[in-house]
Amino acid sequence: MAVAPPSYCFVAFPPRAKDGLVVFGKNSARPRDEVQEVMYFSAADHEPGSKVECTYISIDQVSRTHAIVISRPAWLWGAEMGANEHGVCIANEAINAREPAAETEALLGMDLVRLGLERGTTAKEALDVIVALLEEHGQGGNYYEDADSCHSFQSAYLIVDREEAWVLETVGKYWAAERIAEGVKCICNQLSLTTKIDAEHPELRSYAQSQGWWTGEDEFNFSKVFSSAEDHLDCCAGKDSIEKKEESITVQTMIDILRDKASGVCIDSETFLTTASVVSVLPQNRSLPCIHYFTGTPDPSRSIFKPFIFVDDVKLVPKARSPCFGDNDPAKKEPRFLEKPDRRHELYKAHEWARAVIESDQEQGRQLRKTMLELEKQGLEAMEEILTGSDPLDPTEVGDLFYDCVDTEIKFFK
Repeated sequence: MAVAPPSYCFVAFPPRAKDGLVVFGKNSARPRDEVQEVMYFSAADHEPGSKVECTYISIDQVSRTHAIVISRPAWLWGAEMGANEHGVCIANEAINAREPAAETEALLGMDLVRLGLERGTTAKEALDVIVALLEEHGQGGNYYEDADSCHSFQSAYLIVDREEAWVLETVGKYWAAERIAEGVKCICNQLSLTTKIDAEHPELRSYAQSQGWWTGEDEFNFSKVFSSAEDHLDCCAGKDSIEKKEESITVQTMIDILRDKASGVCIDSETFLTTASVVSVLPQNRSLPCIHYFTGTPDPSRSIFKPFIFVDDVKLVPKARSPCFGDNDPAKKEPRFLEKPDRRHELYKAHEWARAVIESDQEQGRQLRKTMLELEKQGLEAMEEILTGSDPLDPTEVGDLFYDCVDTEIKFFK
């Protein structure tokens, strides 16, 4: 069974989070050399009977899809994490379970993240979208751009809006979910739901019984029933990181948690690296905008979190988008992944230089990191003013917000 990458997702609700804000965060741990791009797709209407081509399969399109911003491995269609115009955020975790994940190509967990964002106006609606598509199409296929072996996983999701969050954990088409509306929650690359289940697949328990995994007499504990024997039910690194914070959780607190290598939340191992990160702040006051901070680059401890706000006229950011290979992309041709094209975008290339400097030259590296954090601080302070100021948001001022931040970062590295 392939080793599931040790990613972490977090959410904090008031009063643990500050000032009536819901704070969401995710570190995406993936193979070290994989590039993630940050992509915006505007809302769109679709012709009846049209199809949408996901990573491996095509499915029926809906009549309207919402505007979304996502961070995704550049070779696939779906997303590791992202948000939509209605203030819904979703992140996914690859997990192993007692039942091995299917290698047959179907929907990837990451496709379901994007489909949930495109089709759900609330967290619960997005959950309903994901489980309906799971029932209809199943999940399966290679999670990595690797011709030599198929790394397939089951999926868990953290689905958040301004009011509530849902932890959704899936094994094949079977699933269980827990609703959260207070305190803090962390999910990682293992099943975490136990006996508190607020929604589930109608045949979940009978399936567990038919497999001999549950007697039907003891209390039903989802993780206990569906986890593989070698899994220790413990997301302790992430759980400790967020629970031990005594102060109110802010955007900065969440960024600090994601940057923490000592805790294991920020992964930098021989196999895996945190290849991208996101923090979102969702004000419970609906007159205020949700703000989403993406790195678009690996290792949050050496990256700048850059803000994005949904408005009608968002300026696209080609410098954070990987080259497009169209139908010649080795990920789209079968047999897949026979070649690995260079998927680095302009921001990634500029950032490679910065990472090398920080790693090699102590004084220059320290100065560089200091300036990077200063740039980030300016962005965070400007966003804080939007959330606390009395003036209404001017959409013309924020349509090119993420574009300008990426542009400034690249110029600074040069």
